Amino acid sequence: MGADATAAAGRARARAAGARPLEPGWAFVAPALVLIAVFFVVPVVASVVLSLTDFDIYAVASRANLRVVGLENYRRLVGDPLFWVALRNTFVFVVVAGPLSIGLSLAAAVLLSARAVRLKALFRTIFFLPVVTTLVAIAVVWRYIYHPRFGLLNHALAVVGIGPVDWLGDPRFAMPAIILMAVWKNFGFNMVIFIAGLQSIPERVYEAARVDGAGAAAQFRWITLPMLAPTFLFVLVITMIGYFQLFAEPYVMTQGGPAHATLSIVLLMYLRGFRWWTMGYAAAVAFVLFVIILALTVVTLRLRARGSEVAT
Repeated sequence: MGADATAAAGRARARAAGARPLEPGWAFVAPALVLIAVFFVVPVVASVVLSLTDFDIYAVASRANLRVVGLENYRRLVGDPLFWVALRNTFVFVVVAGPLSIGLSLAAAVLLSARAVRLKALFRTIFFLPVVTTLVAIAVVWRYIYHPRFGLLNHALAVVGIGPVDWLGDPRFAMPAIILMAVWKNFGFNMVIFIAGLQSIPERVYEAARVDGAGAAAQFRWITLPMLAPTFLFVLVITMIGYFQLFAEPYVMTQGGPAHATLSIVLLMYLRGFRWWTMGYAAAVAFVLFVIILALTVVTLRLRARGSEVAT
């Protein structure tokens, strides 16, 4: 009773002084909110402001004045042919690699969730290993796999009578080569998420379907896919956001070549900002990419919400 009376007296004094008592919840989340503000909100605002200037490392080094140019960087961006090439390459990567990664991860999750499969933990570990391996190291290894003379892939093709292919030096094959490597690298993450989603489906639903005579294909079509819809949405959004940020694969393997066939938006931003030192222009590229990802994410979530309303 003494502690309660003391706390009540403290709250009364705070109200009398015109101050509101600090809620315990805010006290717990305050450190996280401060970190988010410092490392997320402030850099985003600074990036937007930077995109409205002609900030250039060389100009700063020569003590030139920093000028506010408004939307000039965005006008340059629209008229830059490299930007449209990078945007097209990024969309091709997302549209092709995204469905491949999701489909492969779903197939692997279904197979590893089957009762007849043995050593499930071992296979899950093997499939997940590329996810936790450094992307730069994997890209270097795949460069040797794609080597036109000594690469493992060309040796395998020679067995079936196909001549060597310059995978990373031919504009026709450079992007498919990067897509193949990226799908292999990332599908294990989505596989684990799909496995968790499959495990949340009650077994009695499948038992009832088998009693009604439904086969494996019918169960997958009418039970597994509908009940995995929330998982599909999460995987789709996460995959789309990650693949729009394509950078390390072309940077390590092709440097955006050949003939800009693998130049991505993020790689263009890096080149403009840290190789040519036009930071204002690079910030404009970053903000345009942010707007594209945000718009597509909102559209995806709204389409999913509309589909749920129609289904109900």
